[in-house]
Amino acid sequence: MKAVTWQGVHDMQVSEVPDPRIEEPTDAIIKITSTGLCGSDLHLYETLAPFMEPGDIVGHEPMGIVEEVGPGVTKLAVGDRVVVPFNVCCGSCWMCERDLYSQCETTQNHEHGTGASFFGYSKLYGQVPGGQAELLRVPFADFMPIKVPHEHSDDRFLFLSDVLPTAWQALKYADVPDGGTLLVLGAGPIGDMSARMAVKAGHRVISVDRVPERLARVMAFGAEPLDLEIAENGGGVGEVVRGLTDGRGPDAVIDAVGMEAHGSPSASLVQKFAGLLPDAISEPMMKKAGLDRLAALYTAIDAVRRGGTISISGVYGGSADPMPMMQLFDKQVQLRMGQANVRAWSDELLAMLVEDDPFGVDAFATHHLPLSDAPSAYEHFQKKEEGMVKVVFQPGLAA
Repeated sequence: MKAVTWQGVHDMQVSEVPDPRIEEPTDAIIKITSTGLCGSDLHLYETLAPFMEPGDIVGHEPMGIVEEVGPGVTKLAVGDRVVVPFNVCCGSCWMCERDLYSQCETTQNHEHGTGASFFGYSKLYGQVPGGQAELLRVPFADFMPIKVPHEHSDDRFLFLSDVLPTAWQALKYADVPDGGTLLVLGAGPIGDMSARMAVKAGHRVISVDRVPERLARVMAFGAEPLDLEIAENGGGVGEVVRGLTDGRGPDAVIDAVGMEAHGSPSASLVQKFAGLLPDAISEPMMKKAGLDRLAALYTAIDAVRRGGTISISGVYGGSADPMPMMQLFDKQVQLRMGQANVRAWSDELLAMLVEDDPFGVDAFATHHLPLSDAPSAYEHFQKKEEGMVKVVFQPGLAA
């Protein structure tokens, strides 16, 4: 089969690889019809390179048709249409019973001290072959796959794999009071969707980004756009937003940017330097002394009102990041964060999508591309070129 593989920093290739096969009685094989390119895939493209190996299959936002099931699978049948969550989770361990699927004890990666495995996401998270491919092996097939109707296009349901539950959890964790104001940092896929959901929930939403096309998307859904460069010239995001909120700041902030933030040149240099080192040196360096670009998080801490909440959905990977603890403590800020527990939210979200399209998912993707276009798509997406906000690869689409 064809699959998108990591071959080095900024080097994604579409390669011929062996077809996946049933390895455990509870496995299923899915023929992929659509698979997303996620902002966190860009961390593999550059920052987390020390934990990648040439040939790793990437991607963690797939859906498709069940092609084969193992003898132990009783709730899934050949021909079912399914979305596959990015968390690889058993559904029955202590953590899963508490809806903490991103912490599944069955698939935790003790060697690296990390939580549940993810599809297509480096040695840090299990090195499980990913979903930017023609076929995908899915373990725990009686629990993980989300069965969806055959009506509607793939785009109606595809984003249940990551974008929708990640944005939903970010909003839940933000705990915006009725009539409150939410500041969303970043209008990429997760920030965009978080803003849409918050507007639908009746909150006032201020969305910050530096890309005009992204701001136009959230504005069309009712959020107030704030150009980052204009805000920086006006004294900073915090200062501008306080001016819009009676001098207090927003009740909650969602940091949907994470370690890809601009404005932290020294951390960026450390990340790039580590990526050039041999894995035996760079892996422990990244785990023990890694630094993130914390510009977005610092902005959130500055902007949020006293007694407010910061919800972090953007991915961070550093272990030696300097945190302004005095400011956090003095402002009595609540922090909530973590990878989305997809199956905790998927049934609730699916019920909404079957009835309607409240969050505009049918038109959410900006690009539908064949799998063969993946190398150039990664490059353009990282550089925020060609209006790319959300890319969907379709293996069956002609090049």
